[in-house]
Amino acid sequence: MAQNKNDVLKAEILALKQQRNAVILAHNYQRGEVQDIADFVGDSLDLSQNAAKTDADVIVFCGVHFMAETAVILSPKKVVLLPDANAGCPMADMITAERLIERKNELNNARVVCYVNSSAAVKAESDVCCTSANGVKVVRILDSDEILFVPDENLGKFVSLKTGKRLHLWTGFCPTHMKIKEQHIIDARQQYPDAKVIVHPECRPEVIALADQALSTSGMCTFARETEAREVVIGTEVGILYRLRKENPQKRFIAATEEAICPTMKLITLEKILRTLQRMEPRVQVPEIARLRAYAAVDRMIEIGR
Repeated sequence: MAQNKNDVLKAEILALKQQRNAVILAHNYQRGEVQDIADFVGDSLDLSQNAAKTDADVIVFCGVHFMAETAVILSPKKVVLLPDANAGCPMADMITAERLIERKNELNNARVVCYVNSSAAVKAESDVCCTSANGVKVVRILDSDEILFVPDENLGKFVSLKTGKRLHLWTGFCPTHMKIKEQHIIDARQQYPDAKVIVHPECRPEVIALADQALSTSGMCTFARETEAREVVIGTEVGILYRLRKENPQKRFIAATEEAICPTMKLITLEKILRTLQRMEPRVQVPEIARLRAYAAVDRMIEIGR
């Protein structure tokens, strides 16, 4: 019966999506049925960039609040909807624009590299954004002796190690990735001795040290496709396993720990997607002054990528 219910919901969503001229985005950590209904599945910045290239009038972002804000930053003329207004990011909440300004003043206006997992207001107070995939490149290219990296301390430590640059780090973290511990990797290596182990750079440094590679979610998808290994242990939010298994059915993917679940990522359901298309809310908006300043930080990152 549950499958029949989902089929009905999907049909209603697809019909209303066409009527609204909408595009549906789903982050790699979303529920499997949400990923299946999406036009694009991926990491947060890539999703917003893909949506910006479409002629859609409406973006339904199945992710968390800062991701929907990034979609607004890149597509100001489109209506951006977040199916659950409570889908936030604990790490993004660990920093505010006001506290960032105070810290910049303490450091004599150090250059600020801002992880995209942050609010538009924080991006607006930053010099350049980065993702978990390009953070090393962004910091390596930045010509400054004083760099403040916000808000993820673990990603900052990873970038500092890879670039050899001393960074001022914010004390933020992802609670979900902090659930992945050294012992999980040690146990996985013993249980699956032939498996490759890949983890996210938001993990603890000691976890990263035990892995074969630290990769962004998009990097994990590429690795999974290209590796010759038949088994891969995955150290990130468990939602990505659905995509990895779907795209690579001949390989086995094992969660480093089944406890690595982001509760806010799981708030979005097919019922909520349908309701948000029916009501055209909750809508995510960013004040234009903040949007323009945040866009400048995102655009600098994209320019470095080119």
